[in-house]
Amino acid sequence: MDKLFKLGQDMAELWSKYSAMYLNGVKNTLILALVATVIGCVIGLVCGILNTIPYSRSDSLPKRFVLKLIRVVVRIYVEVFRGTPMVLQAVFIFYGLPYFTDNAMRFSSVWAAAILIVSINTGAYMAESVRGGIISIDPGQTEGAKAIGMTHVQTMLYVILPQALRNILPQIGNNFIINVKDTSVMFIISFTEFFAFHRYITGVNNMYFPSAAIEMIGYLTMTLIASFLLRWVEKKMDGNDSYELVQADQLTMTAGTYNHPEKGSPYDERSREFNETRGGR
Repeated sequence: MDKLFKLGQDMAELWSKYSAMYLNGVKNTLILALVATVIGCVIGLVCGILNTIPYSRSDSLPKRFVLKLIRVVVRIYVEVFRGTPMVLQAVFIFYGLPYFTDNAMRFSSVWAAAILIVSINTGAYMAESVRGGIISIDPGQTEGAKAIGMTHVQTMLYVILPQALRNILPQIGNNFIINVKDTSVMFIISFTEFFAFHRYITGVNNMYFPSAAIEMIGYLTMTLIASFLLRWVEKKMDGNDSYELVQADQLTMTAGTYNHPEKGSPYDERSREFNETRGGR
């Protein structure tokens, strides 16, 4: 108990001296994570759409070649950036660019470098999430859209993507939370985010564990708030669940409740579930 009390005292001492630095680190971390997540989602959306453009043997050879080439490029991009640590990606991008160009090209802003690194890393993960979200939509909806004369672009914009985005919304929030934590590796390129300030403060006073405890509480607070906001957005997108189905005709079946003659809906007298429920009363 004495140790916990001493830890609280040390944390209070650190906070009283360096609260402005800690809060500045939190601000930089949130800005970087938010901007990079948005840009990464755009990258992933583009890659996911390009990776799911349909083609068949009846299409022209140039079209098939271009679409196959695009899929190969997207696959290489996804595998490389999903299969390597972000800290090494930061080293290769930030330090590799001047290395291979003999300092002819280099980042003038560490903010630009950090946003680029985190964005392309996020885009690699989002590309697969978007692809999975698109192919998870019932193919019958695509066929129905084509049957009423909609083009592929119209089908994607008005039928597939709105549903796919709702399906992948939890993954978008998950990537944002991951980015909040993974920005801690950006100290490798001298980006001063939350963890970088912790390294500086502990280098001055050697109070590593109390400062680490402050960092732990800070990261946990940011991620918990992000999780709460994500669930609030999901609830808003789902809409109000208090509604009534209006049927002008008693013989009209509710859409989506009838799949097979031998298996009706739970409200169908031919349904085994309905008969078991009625017999158990």
